[in-house]
Amino acid sequence: MSHLTLAIAATKTLTLVFGSVITYLSWMAYRRTRADALRALAIGFAVITVGSVIGGGVDLVGDVLPIMGSDPLLYGVLVQSVLTMVGFGFITYSLYQE
Repeated sequence: MSHLTLAIAATKTLTLVFGSVITYLSWMAYRRTRADALRALAIGFAVITVGSVIGGGVDLVGDVLPIMGSDPLLYGVLVQSVLTMVGFGFITYSLYQE
């Protein structure tokens, strides 16, 4: 395992920890207030967190098992980018809720 692979695994783990805390706090705020905006906010943070971890996982698994063609990094970036876009969509929606 290279230093770069170890750094990716460490940063994705910390992203999972911090993203999970933010998602949990947002969800608890939603449960307390039942505000739809907070539910959308929690979902947005959850999608971004999961996307980051899955994107890193695709990259790491692609390094070990070359099953995705020529460059697994591109697949990992694509997965992470799509889920980040969806998550930001939820967060944007939450900001426009009344």
